[in-house]
Amino acid sequence: MSDLDPDLKENPDSSANFIEKMIEQDLELGTDDGRVQVRFPPEPNGFLHIGHAKAICLNFGLAQKYRGRCNLRFDDTNPSREEQRYVDSIQQDIRWLGFDWDELCFASDYFEQLYDWATQLISQGDAYVCDLTGEEVKDYRGTLTEPGRNSPSRDRSVEENLDLFARMKAGEFADGEKTLRARIGMDSPHIVMRDPVMYRIQRSTHHRTGDDWCIYPTYDWAHGQEDAIEGVTHSLCSLEFTNHRPLYEWFLEKIGLESVPRQTEFARLNLGYTVMSKRKLRTLVEDGYVEDWDDPRLPTLAGLRRRGYTPESILVFMKNIGVAKSNSTIELAVLENAVRDHLNRIAVRRMAVLDPLKMVIENLPADAEETVEAVNNPEDPSSGTRPISFEREVWVDRDDFRMEPPRKWRRLAPGAEVRLRYGYCVTVKDVIQDPESGQVQELRCVYDPETARGQTPDGRKVRGIIHWVPASCAVELPVRLYSPLFVEVDPDSPPEGRDFTDFLNQESLVETTALCEPSLKEANPGDSFQLERVGYFVADEKLSGPGTPHLARIVSLKDSWAKLEKRQIGS
Repeated sequence: MSDLDPDLKENPDSSANFIEKMIEQDLELGTDDGRVQVRFPPEPNGFLHIGHAKAICLNFGLAQKYRGRCNLRFDDTNPSREEQRYVDSIQQDIRWLGFDWDELCFASDYFEQLYDWATQLISQGDAYVCDLTGEEVKDYRGTLTEPGRNSPSRDRSVEENLDLFARMKAGEFADGEKTLRARIGMDSPHIVMRDPVMYRIQRSTHHRTGDDWCIYPTYDWAHGQEDAIEGVTHSLCSLEFTNHRPLYEWFLEKIGLESVPRQTEFARLNLGYTVMSKRKLRTLVEDGYVEDWDDPRLPTLAGLRRRGYTPESILVFMKNIGVAKSNSTIELAVLENAVRDHLNRIAVRRMAVLDPLKMVIENLPADAEETVEAVNNPEDPSSGTRPISFEREVWVDRDDFRMEPPRKWRRLAPGAEVRLRYGYCVTVKDVIQDPESGQVQELRCVYDPETARGQTPDGRKVRGIIHWVPASCAVELPVRLYSPLFVEVDPDSPPEGRDFTDFLNQESLVETTALCEPSLKEANPGDSFQLERVGYFVADEKLSGPGTPHLARIVSLKDSWAKLEKRQIGS
């Protein structure tokens, strides 16, 4: 118990999740000599996504909490899909979240040891070389209600199996011609235990070992042994590996190691309106539905980073959803709220208009030289203020005006008074409309010069506040408006006969422009802002350049009026 945080001894956390409680019990009993060793074992065949972040936070967080160790191990046992690009991106993502590993490991580091252990199992009569094709193996496996059938190769002698396995390694057979399988039992109630494949022949150049090997271990065979080599005490996996645990334990037992890891499963993260399958994410990338793995509409960590999500918001999100024993789907709004809350504290405020409507303040001289002081961040007094030119002509958002306002409307309307953010109160006196279409082209207003800095001398209440930008110096910037990539909450499970791509949201990316206050032109790639009353935006790190920011919406603001208006329309 010496490695346990002293605070945990005196003040055990009653809110600890079931994995933390298990570890604390192990530490109390002195299991594994009081060590906590975990690992994060991604396959480098794609970019990490938000689901992987849950496993990252869990494993690295446990190592931090219990003064243990956490390795980063790449399970690079399928070279046809693995690239150094993915190895690099995974390391970048982990560090972006604020974690670092104790040891950087690769399954390919252990290929020789895994081969030797496989040879040991053959010598013990616990593995054999099989001649069945992949389709035949599936056919012989049986079903949940019917036992499988023995392979015709199952009763080969130890000597013959050792010879064939060595020749497999030497490259004497074609891809798929033979496999090495564990000899367990074709009548096992666990289908995964019915003589699973341990090695297959696959001539693909490996990103680390080149062409040194033409046989590669399966994940089921390699996983537990890799854990054992690294001294892992708690092997944490998602729930889909529950059925594989008996096989994990069988291999470790047959090898005969004195100290073995223990596998524990937890619920994976499912998030609404997206897909978490790496295979499906690859389809979206390779078939051109999105730009690349870092497309901001994807749930990849690279995509979220480019979208403007902060690592702090993702850590808070993971803490809020917790660690459970059963799968569930988390609403996308929970993740959005996490980044919204963090950006509210750190993002500077700016003003921009997406759908501009000109407003002319008739009683303000055209040559007036007046500025108002705008607060950079009300959550951070040290962020200071900035001057904005207050002019006769300004741009406001078209959506802030109604010719016939609904009940409880507090924005612009004929005869209505509102305050321009940080500026004066204005009242609409005249509305200029297109004579043919009736579309509003311009608002003619007057301002009250006694209402500067939020003042209303006669005590009248002006409840509406709208954003604006000065017309003479407004800068036009490109903007991307992102929405969920899918129109269905669970595109991962499409109805029979439909593909998940059938539910792609055709309006998940809308490109437009905005008229912005001048300071936004100086935004650097990666800078984030709250465009007041519009949403949180980021200067896209790939599309922006010096003096030419390309804004992209991270997340919208909570719009209480939109919900109210929908209810009124519905009633």
